[in-house]
Amino acid sequence: MSHWQSLPLPGADVALWPHWLDTDEADALFAELHAGIAWEQHRIRLFGRELASPRLSCWIGDPGAAYTYSRTRFEPHPWPAALAALRPRVEAACGARFNSVLANLYRDGRDSMGWHSDDEPELGAQPVIASLSLGAERRFRLRRRRARGEPAQPGDMIELTLPHGSLLRMAGDTQRLCRHALPRMRHLAEARINLTFRRIDTAAS
Repeated sequence: MSHWQSLPLPGADVALWPHWLDTDEADALFAELHAGIAWEQHRIRLFGRELASPRLSCWIGDPGAAYTYSRTRFEPHPWPAALAALRPRVEAACGARFNSVLANLYRDGRDSMGWHSDDEPELGAQPVIASLSLGAERRFRLRRRRARGEPAQPGDMIELTLPHGSLLRMAGDTQRLCRHALPRMRHLAEARINLTFRRIDTAAS
């Protein structure tokens, strides 16, 4: 079994476990979640316009773990049995506690996510985000935030491939200092599920 690999990005605390789940378990989990989760297409605000999100999602969590994103408040769906069983294993691997997970379904390579940070107030100042990938391999990009007019520097951005069954951990000042994105892969026909485990401060939400 492989172990954590630290990723070089100034100011970030990012590590990847490329084969955290073995192939058989990852296959079974993908099939169960793909068929069993109540996937929805959320509406998001972008540059002053309301648009359909370029992926399907479902917000899952403990009672009270509401999440506000793009001016919309999401109340959590109950934990499916498979994710309830997985949660303590992700917590042990990442050394953190989670009370919620955002499940995302990228139906094919045309679904994507632009540059953003998971920096909503209810996540706290230094959130630990654990991101489990299932299904098709996708490119993932991280880049350092730059001040307006600041020139790009070597090493400001990294791109990696997230394999089936991989676990990515983002911690420390990563969300404050960096952004991340999942670019399109137009010729990819296969689906990917991404599970981002988080801890919501229920007093802030």
